[in-house]
Amino acid sequence: MSQIETVADDRPEHPVDVVERLAAVNEWAFDRAEDDEISILVNGAWANYDVSFTWIPEMESLHVSCSFDLKAPPRKRSAIGELTQLINEQMWLGHFDLWREQDLVMFRHSLCLAGGAAASDTQCGAVVKAAVNACETYYQAFQFVLWADREPREALAFAAFETRGSA
Repeated sequence: MSQIETVADDRPEHPVDVVERLAAVNEWAFDRAEDDEISILVNGAWANYDVSFTWIPEMESLHVSCSFDLKAPPRKRSAIGELTQLINEQMWLGHFDLWREQDLVMFRHSLCLAGGAAASDTQCGAVVKAAVNACETYYQAFQFVLWADREPREALAFAAFETRGSA
């Protein structure tokens, strides 16, 4: 059995440096406690989103997670799990997870940069945009399940209802 070999990491720029520059240009608050990790705060219409990027060198991947203040109590885990599955069936990029240790819902995605591929400002910006848009799109569905005691399918239908204009 042979192993797949990876190319030595001789990138001109660390992928997390690209994300840090993106955060600075957009004037997003950020914290980079380690070389391979950065957490940025992005304001949305429904919530503030914590978008974290982690470089995983052995996988040559830039992992992205986007979470918001929405804790799922144990009695709602099953309904949130069902809602997450229904949402993921509609996703083309990334997916939602329920992290049981923290009862936290989060969007996740990875950029594969195998073979020494470089992360670009455009790629990282597109991933942040996709993550925040996904969270903004489905935020209300999670709220309907948690606080309005709606069934997951009903909550998803309510969240998908698009209103136009304002009163």
